[in-house]
Amino acid sequence: MSTEENVPKVFIPGHDLVRVTKMNHIVEVQHMEKMSNGSSIRKLDKYRYVDIRDGEIREFEKFSEKRSDNFNSLRKTFKALRYLINNNFTGSGNELHITLTYKENMTDTKQLYEDFKKFIMRFRYSFKGYGSIDYLTVIEPQERGAWHHHLLVRFNDIQDKVFLDNKMVSEIWGHGFIKIKTLDGVDNIGAYLSAYLADVEVTNDYAATGEHVTKMVDGVEKKFIKGGRLHRYPNGMNLYRTSRGIKKPDRIDMSYSDIKKVVGSAKPHYTKSIQIETEDFNNVITYEQYNMKR
Repeated sequence: MSTEENVPKVFIPGHDLVRVTKMNHIVEVQHMEKMSNGSSIRKLDKYRYVDIRDGEIREFEKFSEKRSDNFNSLRKTFKALRYLINNNFTGSGNELHITLTYKENMTDTKQLYEDFKKFIMRFRYSFKGYGSIDYLTVIEPQERGAWHHHLLVRFNDIQDKVFLDNKMVSEIWGHGFIKIKTLDGVDNIGAYLSAYLADVEVTNDYAATGEHVTKMVDGVEKKFIKGGRLHRYPNGMNLYRTSRGIKKPDRIDMSYSDIKKVVGSAKPHYTKSIQIETEDFNNVITYEQYNMKR
């Protein structure tokens, strides 16, 4: 039997080792209260374990429950997704967020990616005069079972703002409504996109129970049910795909006192401590996130 619960942020001694993930202007620090010189993993239950080398909660490979019951696996996927987004997209004028929807109730996930593959080939060809284009696309499930794409594109050879003709992009897509938005003023694009993908907005029509969080979306403060959309993702599905130019962030280990060399005088805008407890193992993992644009 294992438990996980949020606890007040713990004090991190300056000489303690932390793992630092740098993603442009966003830096995440991860600390484990207790380190071990023995086995590198600690079993939490029959499905999951903690890798004590980096504090990550992972699953044993043979775990094959339905994905809707596999919340931790999805949490890990979305964490990796946020890392990728923030390491490659900063809200510059040469970046755009494009939503691709379907007229019909598209539920065939295989066809979903076939359609996208054809679209991105036509898109790159149509805008080849703009130079090289990198992208990251994520699929979002709707309550009715339909899917659509959230596409982030970066025009690498353009320094100024990019303007695309909405009608032209709609014709390239050819399956339904599209929406093109700039990322101006968004200083944490990973969190911004997660508002669409993992959480469900609390509205008059949809106010299910669950942990509520408040987020700024397009300059408006909205309430969401944390993780309310995760049960809609089927087991084994690739939730996102990227072009070759999308790079993973660097992760380095250093003393906590040395992170000032990375973040300067910035203060963390987000902190969270989680206590993990089993019959023979007890530890606290603390996360700090710094946003140098704030």
